Amino acid sequence: MKKIILLLACILVHNSIFCWGFFAHQKINYYAVFLLPPEMMVWYKPNIALLSAHAVDPDKRRYTTAAEAPRHYIDIDDYGAYPYSNLPRKWDEAIKKFSVDTLQRHGIVPWWIITMSQRLTNAFREKNGAKILKYSAEIGHYIADAHVPLHVCSNHNGQLTHQEGIHAFWESRIPELLAEKEWDFFVGKADYIYDPATYIWKIVLQSARAADTVLRCEKELSASFRDDLKYAFEERNALIKRQYSSAYTIAYNKKLGDMVERRMRQSIFTIASFWYTCWVNAGQPDLKGLVNIHFSEGELKEMQQLDLAWKEGKVKGFDREQ
Repeated sequence: MKKIILLLACILVHNSIFCWGFFAHQKINYYAVFLLPPEMMVWYKPNIALLSAHAVDPDKRRYTTAAEAPRHYIDIDDYGAYPYSNLPRKWDEAIKKFSVDTLQRHGIVPWWIITMSQRLTNAFREKNGAKILKYSAEIGHYIADAHVPLHVCSNHNGQLTHQEGIHAFWESRIPELLAEKEWDFFVGKADYIYDPATYIWKIVLQSARAADTVLRCEKELSASFRDDLKYAFEERNALIKRQYSSAYTIAYNKKLGDMVERRMRQSIFTIASFWYTCWVNAGQPDLKGLVNIHFSEGELKEMQQLDLAWKEGKVKGFDREQ
């Protein structure tokens, strides 16, 4: 247990200094815990720090595993026009039509979320505390990514419309500036999801529909702002750096109609509902007996390697979020 606490402390300190884009993922997992029923809260709340810290493990894994990146997105507009009926929603049918390589190239986030939900369900059946925490934290990351419009769009960083940097602007700068001061993340209680695949595809289509708005609003706003007002040297996580100014960020958020807050709120609800659904599907096991977290030496080593690889920037494959 001492090793786990020490490792967690290192990760939290490192994230607070270097990993600024992780803010939203950690907050989303944190608030999702409070939507759970008491039978689950008894396990999740005491482990809320781990669930929050490890929400960013999938991003760190992109620095060590080439296969990781496609799990975070889907360039669904490469499959035609909305609602993309040319793309089968079932994995086996999609493989037959497009091949695994094609699907991997364009991203697989909706299918990967279903894979992770199956893993979490099995962890509940086994009453394996370490796996429950690991898979809960990580499925939270992928579900949150599916709620981001630029994760469901081939123009994922505005590179096709001369808006480079808009991804981090929408996903990181806005929530970092506004979330804790102005937004409300208590969004009711988790619901049981009767058809997880259909549910997550609905989320993906909502994100895809919003992508044009994300890009168009920034383009229009940029035309009305002088560059010396658009950017500023401001403090971010105890460092002074050039970034989108507070005034520009607030104006963009307003022009979007508070879209980022709404997508974060929906992410929180969806994550809690998936956790709850996996627990129910596993037979609602009693979680009160899961007192200790028995991470193996191999699992602890993997966590350490992930953090080290992130610090050193050892990238395999590509990082399309930056």
